[in-house]
Amino acid sequence: MNRLLVLQSDFGLVDGAVSAMIGVALEEARDLNIHHLTHDITPYHIEEASYRLFQTIDYWPEGTTFVSVVDPGVGSKRKSVVALTKRNQYIVTPDNGTLSYIKDQVVAVREISEVSNRRANTEHSYTFHGRDVYAYTGAKLASGHIRFEEVGPELSVERIVEIPVVKTTQGPDWVQGVVDILDVRFGSLWTSIKREDFQKLSPDFGDRFEVTIYNNDMLVYQNQVVYGKSFADVRIGQPVLYVNSVYRLGLAINQGSFSKAYNVGVGPQWSIQLKKI
Repeated sequence: MNRLLVLQSDFGLVDGAVSAMIGVALEEARDLNIHHLTHDITPYHIEEASYRLFQTIDYWPEGTTFVSVVDPGVGSKRKSVVALTKRNQYIVTPDNGTLSYIKDQVVAVREISEVSNRRANTEHSYTFHGRDVYAYTGAKLASGHIRFEEVGPELSVERIVEIPVVKTTQGPDWVQGVVDILDVRFGSLWTSIKREDFQKLSPDFGDRFEVTIYNNDMLVYQNQVVYGKSFADVRIGQPVLYVNSVYRLGLAINQGSFSKAYNVGVGPQWSIQLKKI
């Protein structure tokens, strides 16, 4: 492996949880190169953790090991696993839906054997697997101290726990999906609508689309919005449709927060339709 270890969690940085994970990893191998994807995942938000992996892992070198800990079921019967991807990357995580957005990249999965791959003298602690199991196992993999085959028994890739996905639907002049996630700092909406599905509407930059957003059955937003290359294609304070960095349709306000302006959230209940005018 390439000795790169990338950590993600919903722990934040206000206490010692992340530092403890780093310490455990360095205790296993002092020369590991440890980085952070984010520790600001919304608490308990498995879908967000999964999306951030999808957003990120393709930009890390082959052989990188990721540890993702968003684990509201810690201490329960949910499995702890390591997934191997097509690019020989490892994802160390609970099997609770975190692998959903990257399942198409997973070629093998093994359940972590806590007999051999749990930090010593932690068997009576049930609430910090991020430190005792995931950081520890991730460090052993990233350092080459264990092989993938030594993680534990192999599981079926097809039986990975998945988050329910709302399929994109399409008509002759419209496409509909959901708001998957926010570009958190700037408040843009990142939708499930892929660029290739949007292109079936034959859009040109400058075209207007009727954008309709529902929260379950409640209409939250409906307006005409310009399709642009970037935010600067509209005036400050105006909305814009654009293709984001992961080739999905985004909806933003130039130098403003769309999510705050219209109180829009994320998840399968937040449907969004784009209709060509």
